[in-house]
Amino acid sequence: MRTDRIAMPSGGVGGVRAAEAGSAEPARARNRTAERAGARTLRDGASAPTRGPIVVLRNISKRFGGNYALKGVDLELEKGEVHCLCGANGCGKSTLAKIISGTYRPDRGAVIVIGGREHPYLTPRESRDCGVQVIYQDLALFPNLSVYENIAFECNLGSLRPYRESRLRALAREALDAMKFDLDPDEPVENLTIARRQQVAICRALAADAKLVIMDEPTASLPRVEVNNLLAAVRYLKLRGITVVFVNHRLDEVLEVSDRVTVMVDGVKIGTFPASGMDKERLTGLIAGRRIDAGKRTKAAAAGETALEVRGLTRAGQFHDVSFALREGEVLGICGLLGSGRTELALSLFGMTRPDSGEMRIRGRAVRFRNQRDAIKAGVGYLSEDRLALGLIQPQSVKDNMVLTVMDRLKTFAGLISPAKRDRTVAEWVERLDIKAANVDDAVSVLSGGNQQKVALAKWILTDPKILILDSPTAGVDVGAKDGVHRLIRRLAERKIAVAVISDEVSEVYRNCDRILHFRRGTIAGEYSPDRVSERELAGMIENG
Repeated sequence: MRTDRIAMPSGGVGGVRAAEAGSAEPARARNRTAERAGARTLRDGASAPTRGPIVVLRNISKRFGGNYALKGVDLELEKGEVHCLCGANGCGKSTLAKIISGTYRPDRGAVIVIGGREHPYLTPRESRDCGVQVIYQDLALFPNLSVYENIAFECNLGSLRPYRESRLRALAREALDAMKFDLDPDEPVENLTIARRQQVAICRALAADAKLVIMDEPTASLPRVEVNNLLAAVRYLKLRGITVVFVNHRLDEVLEVSDRVTVMVDGVKIGTFPASGMDKERLTGLIAGRRIDAGKRTKAAAAGETALEVRGLTRAGQFHDVSFALREGEVLGICGLLGSGRTELALSLFGMTRPDSGEMRIRGRAVRFRNQRDAIKAGVGYLSEDRLALGLIQPQSVKDNMVLTVMDRLKTFAGLISPAKRDRTVAEWVERLDIKAANVDDAVSVLSGGNQQKVALAKWILTDPKILILDSPTAGVDVGAKDGVHRLIRRLAERKIAVAVISDEVSEVYRNCDRILHFRRGTIAGEYSPDRVSERELAGMIENG
């Protein structure tokens, strides 16, 4: 059993384990005491532990069928550094992380040096024994288990110690406190939103022993206040000599927390750069291969008729007394802290849950949806924040997922699906959204997270909605594709589609929306125009609740 532990802020998980050790292991207890003393020294301003490569990768290649996901990648990860992997969706970032974790085996000729030993590949057990912990995009949680059981799950793997609920609860509680996540330890994970499940996954990784923590899009579902807590924990891990690999599309966060940045394009490493000498514009250009215009949206020339009107809409425990109007051709931003009721409102607007009271009107006509079919017939589309559970059918092909909502339009006079119509439709939207798929007949589950998001988005655009609700439309999407999604939103508005964008990113709603609604504690706390408030002022109001 390894004796190195992650010491969390304010005692943290390491403190629980130290108390567990007792007098039976005096040498280990002395080591942990020295580690805690070292942590205090570091907090008082001493320099970080001496660095050196903790992982060395040479000639890492990986093919799926005849296509290279990685080609001849060399990479060194230093002890105690925060190293960010950046690149477009499908460039190989997640594949590289899975090779380090032992999930994928690289092609012949690869060399991996970890834990002082050279390997042609790693198994998951070998990787974990070397101190590697990974938070994947799909989270890999147990939905039927509680929050505390998920967080403390790995603490009993391979251990001969008896199961002790009090010990596991203590480990989970300290991880939650360290991250400042407000989660009920006894809540089943299946009842949580995708953002809160992400928090559980982060705590589980931090509660386990680790020398290297790989975070694959850890902040994609987190609002800024939770992001700040995560980045603070990352900095503390760095001080303790623990290496953190960030796979992230949010470049502000990349530059804020990283020591070095590696940029990948189409499975090839473009280069590794010091973060101190990098700015967002240059990094964006390296990733996208072009300059990205981040300016504000030009306001629509003329507002159309009211497409959606909501009056006093209420659903007990989720949102209350919500009233607003959305006009044709308008892009309305909806933002607020986690748990503010934004997504819950969207589910009721799309007929997935029923409000207790209030009224909805579409083009002046009162509507009451029994289910999402009614909403679709009324011209409402909804892109869910949870593409894994609600957005896509993972085992089905890319093309079947994309045309799922418009099957009737693809039928011939005989009532059968026209393969030619289907293939033309799929090919058009694969090109328009730059979806990277080796074969549209492959299961959508093999695509990167960002490309899955694009497929989900295409599915709803194909319905020709009059009202389109987009919940976190660019979560897990690279900067180039994000710019493409934003341009698409503008084109949809030009076609007089009423668009509502729910987002945790203040910059996204500020730069792409005509009006912004601030949700707080289940109701609208304020309405703002980007012409009358600065982005910093808006961010401050939202982060303060």
